[in-house]
Amino acid sequence: MVAVYCFFEMKLINRIMANEEAFHLVLAAFIGVIGGLVNLVFLYLVNSIQWIVFRQSDSPAVFAQGLSAFERIIIPTLGGLLAGLVLLLRTHLSGSKKVTNVLEAVAVGDGRLGMRATLIHAWSSLLSIGTGASIGREGAITQLTATFASKWGQFHRWQPYRLRLMVACGAAAGLAAAYNAPIAGALFAALVLVGNFSMNLFAPLVMASVVATMVSRFWFGIEPWYVLPESIDFGQAARFSQMGWFLILGTLSGVGGAFFLKSIQKVESATEKSAWPSWVKLGLAGLAVGLIALVFPGVWGNGYEITNQILKAESPETGFLVLVKGSVLESLDAWKIPLVVLAGLLVAKFVATVVTVGAGTVGGVFTPTLFLGAGLGAAFGQALGLLGFAEETPMVAFALVGMGSVLAATTRSPLLAMILIFEISLKYELMPPLMIGCVVATLVSQKFFKASVYSAPLHRRGLVVDQENRRMGSATDRCIGDVMVGPTSPIKDTAALPEISEIFLASPRNYLPVLSADNRLVGVISLQDVKAHLNAGDEMRAVIALDLMRPVDTVLTPNRQLMDALPEIMGSEMEMIPVVNSNREMRLVGSVSRSKTLGLMSEAIAKSGVENTI
Repeated sequence: MVAVYCFFEMKLINRIMANEEAFHLVLAAFIGVIGGLVNLVFLYLVNSIQWIVFRQSDSPAVFAQGLSAFERIIIPTLGGLLAGLVLLLRTHLSGSKKVTNVLEAVAVGDGRLGMRATLIHAWSSLLSIGTGASIGREGAITQLTATFASKWGQFHRWQPYRLRLMVACGAAAGLAAAYNAPIAGALFAALVLVGNFSMNLFAPLVMASVVATMVSRFWFGIEPWYVLPESIDFGQAARFSQMGWFLILGTLSGVGGAFFLKSIQKVESATEKSAWPSWVKLGLAGLAVGLIALVFPGVWGNGYEITNQILKAESPETGFLVLVKGSVLESLDAWKIPLVVLAGLLVAKFVATVVTVGAGTVGGVFTPTLFLGAGLGAAFGQALGLLGFAEETPMVAFALVGMGSVLAATTRSPLLAMILIFEISLKYELMPPLMIGCVVATLVSQKFFKASVYSAPLHRRGLVVDQENRRMGSATDRCIGDVMVGPTSPIKDTAALPEISEIFLASPRNYLPVLSADNRLVGVISLQDVKAHLNAGDEMRAVIALDLMRPVDTVLTPNRQLMDALPEIMGSEMEMIPVVNSNREMRLVGSVSRSKTLGLMSEAIAKSGVENTI
């Protein structure tokens, strides 16, 4: 009986392995489990750090309200110093060129993420989050899950296209588990990372998100991440007469989102130019957060608890004064005016987040962005009320639309923002104003700042990510990174002719790449060029690679579509065509086999033709 069971079990496994779509679903389910467990462990570690520092576990903003002025300043400062010291380990333990950016690994890379670098970043993020840094925890959870998925794939030596899909599944699982939002997790990976909704890609993302959410709900329950007042009627917000106000709010959110991204870029540029070590930069960022917290303790942490307070502030049992509890200015009459409280809190959180992120603190900006959106929307609603407009529309409706609009403005994904806010609120009547706000905010934001919050770091390095036109699917839709292998016997530009000859003897290739001291591709050397100098006698020792090399006729980048690069591949004389990270940096990252690529494309085109005739 056991033998029969084992037989059918192996038959089922073999059938799954033979079907790529089914195999990817199984992999995605396992990644979902990993995402749920990573979320659980990370939250436990954050709570542990908070217990060590505060002797209790709660929202950092709540802690800050009960601390003395000295404690509000010193705790985030010391936390920043420790987090920065942890980051120094990356250079010594993992090297500085290991990829840790999930978008880079999926959009322009081969799906390989560095485990040691990611773990170092996670520990740094833990210290920052546990001591009140204005940063979200979802960034570390997403990166950790994606890295575990990548390492699993690397262990099995899977192809780049599958590695990239697994990394995307890891990101979807991490976000879904962190926010208890399976739809938003899948959409985040599909829209921001993959840029494709084909079923063979979207189905694994959904599977990973759902499983991660189920694992997370097993431990934390099914309670929504944000809680809304039960007595609020959102029907007034959906009336046609109110759409104009939400259009204006979308415009303000777009401008604000672009200004937020531009501000982060300015601070990051200034920080990178500074010669100060990372521990000093993060320590100063913590000091800035501590000083701001003297007036607005709510700037501590990712902003989740304060966002909840903003959403509930309109109810009589809560009120607006809870937003400035513990402030040194709490007793002033000005803080009794809701608009003043919201505007001040919005500016304070904006500055705290920009300084924290710009200084290089490891973490996410997803939750702080929702905080800023809630503050902007609530302040806009209060301003309308003071002017005698939209008095029947609840402030929480403006806050929710503001959350979605600012998120859409920074991520360039209005659909993601709509779905996330819908999962938060479960208020279908809010969808029309939410849709208007998110779309308008996205259009306005991209007029002032081209990149999203995720692609901006890559844009600064010359790695252009086209979120709208990227495709990952069948062989004909794959990128250069999907078929890329390691570099072929690179030669240093200072290598002498005898050394070059030995490298050619050990290599089956007729062309080899030449690299500068900083690993930039500067040319190629042909075997024929080497043969021409072999009879030079003792003079041959004076000949180096710089003397022999010729310009590279064909250079590819990982994010190029195979179909687009096909004419260049066919016209190249080299069998192994070099691949660089970008045309600006020209760092050699791999090579592509001309014959294998042409064979793959021929088979894919032929298969596609057969399927179309059926």
